[in-house]
Amino acid sequence: MRRLKFLQLTLAGAAALTVSKRPVRAQAPDRPRPKVKRWDVVTVGNLARNPLWGETGTKPLRSTLCTCTLIQGEGFRLLVDPSLAKAEQMAAELDRRTGLKVADVDAVFVTHHHDDHWFGLVHFPAAKWFAAPEVADAINRTKRLPKPVEPAGGPIFDFITLVPTPGHTPSHHSLRFRCDGFSVVVAGDAVMTRDHWRERQGHHDSADLALAARSIAELAALADIVVPGHDNFFMKPTG
Repeated sequence: MRRLKFLQLTLAGAAALTVSKRPVRAQAPDRPRPKVKRWDVVTVGNLARNPLWGETGTKPLRSTLCTCTLIQGEGFRLLVDPSLAKAEQMAAELDRRTGLKVADVDAVFVTHHHDDHWFGLVHFPAAKWFAAPEVADAINRTKRLPKPVEPAGGPIFDFITLVPTPGHTPSHHSLRFRCDGFSVVVAGDAVMTRDHWRERQGHHDSADLALAARSIAELAALADIVVPGHDNFFMKPTG
């Protein structure tokens, strides 16, 4: 009887050793899901005249249009600088570039108080309207809107960062976020066009040209991709 019990214990120990030698599959650590899933340029902006193209004088050569960008993430759709004054045009461009309707936009952010960057704000009455505090105050003081623009003093949706970029205006703010492994900056008029980026120049009518140049240099340290205020997006040159 003792011999049988000893044999049972021996077999149990051997089985335990066999189990202990089985490879254990390591579980991959939980990785945070990206907050921004995609972003799209809704309207590609342009300047009325671009001195860096040799367009001198004061007469506009074309209509001015600012670049409008849509940022989509987990539970939100944020439009930046709604550019079109006509409701049907704004709705058509949003649908053409993203497949979304006006009612699908949850929030709108305005980079600065120049009205070509908030012409289309009124077309999104159900969305929340945001801007940096001084920008919100300047827009609200125009009394041209049916509801106030709310001041945003910190990150929007906790992870889209407000970046102070004074120069074009004293209170100008750009947005920065990460998507698909890239740092993306929606610069507004802190970067007017790719030409202004290359030359490290602000627009000729900027409030402070030295500050404008400094803001571009600071964005250069942050961005992989730049969405300028009046041009199509571009990758930051690596050379």
